[in-house]
Amino acid sequence: MADPSSYRPKPGQIPDSPGVYKFRDEHRRVIYVGKAKSLRQRLASYFQDLSGLHPRTRTMVTTAASVEWTVVSTEVEALQLEYSWIKEFDPRFNVKYRDDKSYPYLAVTMNEQFPRVQVMRGQKKKGVRYFGPYGHAWAIRDTVDLLLRVFPVRTCSAGVFKNAARTGRPCLLGYIGKCSAPCVERVSPEEHRELAEEFCDFMAGRTGTYIRRLESRMTDAAEEMEYERAARLRDDIEALKKAMEKSAVVLADATDADLIALAEDELEAAVQIFHVRGGRVRGQRGWVTDKVEAVTTGDLVEHALQQLYGEETGDSVPKEVLVPALPELVEPVQEWLAERRGSNVSLRIPQRGDKKALMETVQRNALQALGLHKTKRASDLTTRSRALEEIAEALELDSAPLRIECYDISHLQGDDVVASMVVFEDGLARKSEYRRFQIKGFEGQDDVRSMHEVITRRFRRYIAEKEKTGEWADGETGLTEEDGRPKRFAYPPQLVVVDGGQPQVAAAKRALDELGIDDIAVCGLAKRLEEVWVPGEDDPVVLPRTSEGLYLLQRVRDEAHRFAITYQRAKRARRFRASPLDDVPGLGETRKQALIKHFGSVKKLRSATIDQICEVPGIGRKTAEAITVALAQAAPAAPAVNTATGEIMEDTTDTTDTTDAADTTDAESETTAGSTGEPVSAGSSDERRGQER
Repeated sequence: MADPSSYRPKPGQIPDSPGVYKFRDEHRRVIYVGKAKSLRQRLASYFQDLSGLHPRTRTMVTTAASVEWTVVSTEVEALQLEYSWIKEFDPRFNVKYRDDKSYPYLAVTMNEQFPRVQVMRGQKKKGVRYFGPYGHAWAIRDTVDLLLRVFPVRTCSAGVFKNAARTGRPCLLGYIGKCSAPCVERVSPEEHRELAEEFCDFMAGRTGTYIRRLESRMTDAAEEMEYERAARLRDDIEALKKAMEKSAVVLADATDADLIALAEDELEAAVQIFHVRGGRVRGQRGWVTDKVEAVTTGDLVEHALQQLYGEETGDSVPKEVLVPALPELVEPVQEWLAERRGSNVSLRIPQRGDKKALMETVQRNALQALGLHKTKRASDLTTRSRALEEIAEALELDSAPLRIECYDISHLQGDDVVASMVVFEDGLARKSEYRRFQIKGFEGQDDVRSMHEVITRRFRRYIAEKEKTGEWADGETGLTEEDGRPKRFAYPPQLVVVDGGQPQVAAAKRALDELGIDDIAVCGLAKRLEEVWVPGEDDPVVLPRTSEGLYLLQRVRDEAHRFAITYQRAKRARRFRASPLDDVPGLGETRKQALIKHFGSVKKLRSATIDQICEVPGIGRKTAEAITVALAQAAPAAPAVNTATGEIMEDTTDTTDTTDAADTTDAESETTAGSTGEPVSAGSSDERRGQER
């Protein structure tokens, strides 16, 4: 590991101007490329106390052995040079988007004498018009098959074309009217090129002209009683309309735009792009990247724009690019896009209307793509086995932790403090084993104390089950209830993971020590830094960024966070919906609703006499007396006041006080997960709830 001070440039040596810089390792390989508005300020930020750097940045500067830079005149030039160097050197610490597949394009080879329509993948070629990308090659072929009725452009290979020209006989498509057969000179090269240009115009979104032209010719043919020609034109129109229906109108005014959305967690990010041309979605593609450097959403957007348009020119760069977040320096990026296009390009975040709604759709696609990527990665048995082995090796365990339990604390500014326990067996979530806890030992916010309480309660139950069944010397018969279901806390984990750093890990270890348990390993995974903490160590265990073990620990931690915050929100919602009628013993949901329906609100019920309450079907005198006592003891809510007039308003909010009253009682302190829903990725709205955790 290199010391950054050993290759730090001397003071005043770095120019205070725009430029691009490269970090190289001891073998002179470029490991990172970056750009800066001021090279002096940017490079100085790397040579500071290592403890103040982001972990990924710290790894980069300690891997590097030298730094060099190139001065440019403008920030746009810096952007262009950065893109070129990333392409050339492929630095290991730069964000690199990778396609999850090689997307097919519909291509028209306008650089040939007789342009050809075909499916193309890979690097784009000069002089070829591209449309797409498409999700599947068959989607292109279906569209082309419909359009060849109207635009009979050549689709055959060079060998077939030459053979037809040599024999004087066209291929089958020439006989059935889906090729104009330039190979046998049925049309001239100029006429065939005009057909190809019309085909490109139609695919580019200029559809109305051709539809109207064919409709006019069909009408003329019908008036001249040429019904067969009119029928063929009618079929051509239907073919064009059917091809248009394959991409519905999503934006009005024939908008040309690309919409870019991102879904990300601590280690990876997925990007999805919708290509809209003429108001219709003409193509879609997506990438996934490892977040090997400390980047913001704006940085990811900038990298995506470089990847998308670095090799594009002209109309391939749309007039409008819609993004979820703007790069730090918007103007240079816009200028760079404008240079690629040859005219102004608008780069902005959609705020309202159809574009914002479509951006939400693209965002859902990005979330789904990231979830699918993670699911594929987690479902592979070999990958899971490798992850468990890496965890065992990093934590110096005797064997792979086949059962992992993870704990997380959640609260809202110290209120409704709850905890979650999630279980992963053989690298997969076992939701039937999930548990949740209410913190009972104290009031207020103390994550460390809460963690100690939860671990103590969970393993005290484990010890109790163990004492009932002995040491299980005769097998696992004592692990199940009489009906065959597993007991709640009978199974011990090989590894306990807590969401947090040194304090939480120390609290969990102390709880196990107090109970006399010494055969269960403990570690913690700190948010953001993704460092693994073990008891009694001053420094964390840093797993490699590409480690499957780190990925599994992160997924376990995120699932515990999701389960905890879901329970905390549900508990808080039940508290807000609490009703004085909840304290009446024996009063169920049906009779609560009957009371509210009869009186109209809790306020009117509070003012009713016992005899009036007894008039409600199913309410006896003893229950009516209990209701009266409960309502008298409960303090009524403060009346609503019209802030404009000062007038006290009639209370109408009590009409729904008992809605979902059956859910208002606190759940037992340890309960099964029930219906837990699907996990969400890190970086979701749960993480952005201010003080909520």
